[in-house]
Parts: sequence; structure tokens; C-alpha cells
Amino acid sequence: MTDPVITDPSLYRVVWENDRVRILDAPGDATHPHTHPDSVIVRLSAFKRVIVSGGREVPLELDAGQVRWLDAQDHQSRNVGDTASHSIFIELKEPQPTPAPQDSLGPTTF
Repeated sequence: MTDPVITDPSLYRVVWENDRVRILDAPGDATHPHTHPDSVIVRLSAFKRVIVSGGREVPLELDAGQVRWLDAQDHQSRNVGDTASHSIFIELKEPQPTPAPQDSLGPTTF
């Protein structure tokens, strides 16, 4: 899979980026297969979409203003609702940290 900015340059636009985070503006339509790292999605409009990943199709309906965690994944999607779809993706560039062993955390009282 590949970067959505490359697969769908008319739908995904980088609005800000540094060495740890990339923020994408994503007005929705049907997308090609692409990859997202661990991300936070912020819904700017209500929408109904079908997400296709791993041979499965999953309907998804969210209201404007909803914020959701998105585990790293390969997918494609299409708008199946009556309204335009618009989101902001906040993509994390760093891999998920490995938790420290319990005994290395020191005292457990907070």
C-alpha cells in the first residue's frame, strides 16, 4: 500500500507536518487502496462511508465533530451517504512505544 497523498492527490492534502506528526485534510470521495499509520481522525462533516480492508466491507457512520482513534491500517473507502465527507487525519510518525517492564517503573503509588 502507499501514501494517500500519492494515491489520491485530489482528496488528501498535507496541511502541516514535522518529524513526529503529519496532518491531512481529506474531503471524501471514493479512494484507492492506501495506508495510514496510527492516527486520530476528526470529522468535520457527518458522513456514511464503507471502509474496505482485508477483504471485508465495514459501514461507518459518524457525526460532525466526532474524534476517533484509527489503528495503523491499509484500506480504501467510498462515500455512500447523501452528504459530502470531510475529515482531518492526524497521523503519528513514531511507532507505538513498547511498554517498560512493570518492575522498571518504580513505585506504583501516584
